[in-house]
Amino acid sequence: MKSIGIGIIGGGFMGKTHAFGAKTIPFYYDKLPFVPRLVGVCDADPEAARAMKEYHGFEFAASSLDELLSREDIDVVTVSTPNVFHKEQILAALAAGKHVYCDKPMAASYAEALDVCEAWKKSGLTAQVAHQFRCFPAVIRAKQLIEEGRIGNIMSFHGAYLHSGSIDKNKPIGWKQDKAMGGGGVLFDLGSHILDLLHSLLGDFTGLFASTRILHPERPNSKGEMIKITADDSVWILVKLAGGAQGMVEASKIYTGTNDDFRFEIYGEKGALRFDSMNCNWLEFFDNTRPEKALGGERGYTRIETMSAFEKPGGLFPPSKFPMGWIRAHVHCLYSFLNSVYNGIPASPSFEDGAYILKVLECAYDSAAAGTWKNL
Repeated sequence: MKSIGIGIIGGGFMGKTHAFGAKTIPFYYDKLPFVPRLVGVCDADPEAARAMKEYHGFEFAASSLDELLSREDIDVVTVSTPNVFHKEQILAALAAGKHVYCDKPMAASYAEALDVCEAWKKSGLTAQVAHQFRCFPAVIRAKQLIEEGRIGNIMSFHGAYLHSGSIDKNKPIGWKQDKAMGGGGVLFDLGSHILDLLHSLLGDFTGLFASTRILHPERPNSKGEMIKITADDSVWILVKLAGGAQGMVEASKIYTGTNDDFRFEIYGEKGALRFDSMNCNWLEFFDNTRPEKALGGERGYTRIETMSAFEKPGGLFPPSKFPMGWIRAHVHCLYSFLNSVYNGIPASPSFEDGAYILKVLECAYDSAAAGTWKNL
């Protein structure tokens, strides 16, 4: 059985998420021809790297990126650092001959993403962006229904990714609210996810009109110092598709009463789809071809019971009837990448997908700044 050695760059929350995924893949996917192996981890804080090694089973903690990348027993690296570091770290990993799995967005700007794509294509290596929302069974089923023509011509849509963590004006900001760290505000953080998901289901966008909001002009930093806030707390984007459909996309961290609410609705001439990550075990499908009858007949939304029903070799542990969760989608996203590495096939979402989303994000900021429609 082939061992795929993994090195993780960044020992924070996402680094732990990727480590969890790598360690649990052999439980979720039956009799794989490869086994993930946690080899090394590095972090700007040496203590964070040592803690990852001690508590999560890495073979060594590196004091530098060069030390991590020089190891011949590391086949792939996952990039789990702030956006501003992604380009440098990806390019270094590719130059060292490592396959790359990168957290979203894949870079701090569209220009950086293009540079990364050029290096990746020249390398011949496998690369993927960690857009795990594509990996919920309900979302996979939604894509099947769209591709089968069950929805028909798309007329309109709505997508939203909503949190409530930035309402408190006294809460210290993190790096995601610091544009100097490539945070880019809620558009880059949450908007990149919902825009990628809609792009994967509906295709390219042809234009957009965006508006952003900063709730509190000043907030404290980690030292308690009040600083001016330039990163957005909410964004609303009107999006056009090539076929003429228009839809609204929202991303916000100031929606009272929300937790990690990721939703979409898609309306076509032949049917409609609805999904809500807080009820992620079902995809709702409306078949508009069913006739109207007295007492409703069989017309109405059907809740498709997707649960954990991944295609084999997934779906066995936990059994397909067990409910889904956020971390399970992350595990499947990482499994898909490692399976692509093992089989030498393209991974998805690719770096090209990641670059496209950065193009959309920057276009949205341009639109919000100018107060005008922008073509893509």
